[in-house]
Amino acid sequence: TRKESSAASDVYKRQVEAITIYLEKEGYSVIVAYNGKEALDTLRSEQVQLIILDIMMPEMDGIEALLRLREYSSIPVILLSAKSEDADKINGLNVGADDYITKPFNPLELLARVKSQLRRYTQLGSMQESDKDSVLTNGGITLNKESMAVTVDGEVKKFTPTEFRILKLFMENIGMVFSSAQIYERIWDEDAYATDNIVSVHIRRIREKIEIDPKNPDYIKVMWGVGYRMVKRG
Repeated sequence: TRKESSAASDVYKRQVEAITIYLEKEGYSVIVAYNGKEALDTLRSEQVQLIILDIMMPEMDGIEALLRLREYSSIPVILLSAKSEDADKINGLNVGADDYITKPFNPLELLARVKSQLRRYTQLGSMQESDKDSVLTNGGITLNKESMAVTVDGEVKKFTPTEFRILKLFMENIGMVFSSAQIYERIWDEDAYATDNIVSVHIRRIREKIEIDPKNPDYIKVMWGVGYRMVKRG
């Protein structure tokens, strides 16, 4: 009913206001949008370094907004979900989210994840390395740590910041085996807990971009019961 819809809208706005207060107290400048369409319109006119995106938004939900965003931007995205099911979280990761938080959440957890994503995004964008040290190659893959560019057989591929960091980890340590927990701890910079799904979804997305046949990968191999490793290619 209209009354129920209005009540739900009021609750959503209060949640947005609460998150805004948490972030502004930490010194962040916050731009607010109350639906997916408004968020995309805002991003076209404002300089933004991080997006906190609620899956359950009116007019256009967070998944649809993220799909459209990833057509032209690799800005870090943290998803908010009211659901605890893995399927909901994995769906968000599959379409390009870098991290997620399940509601209700502790404000300190949100702040920690925001700081972590912004820190890594800023570090990647401000690397000052020599050309020799900034370029990694393996077979047909070339990764430039300074420009954050990845090409596969000469074709430029779009990577989210998290995907880029994972690929960089593998290319800097070719032949080394990493467990899901080790990857999570290095990339997300926090202790791993029930992280297999998060890591495996990101690995699958990377394979879709670098492998000819992602189901039979040449570069990133799974070591059953151990983890993943990148194979050296000529």
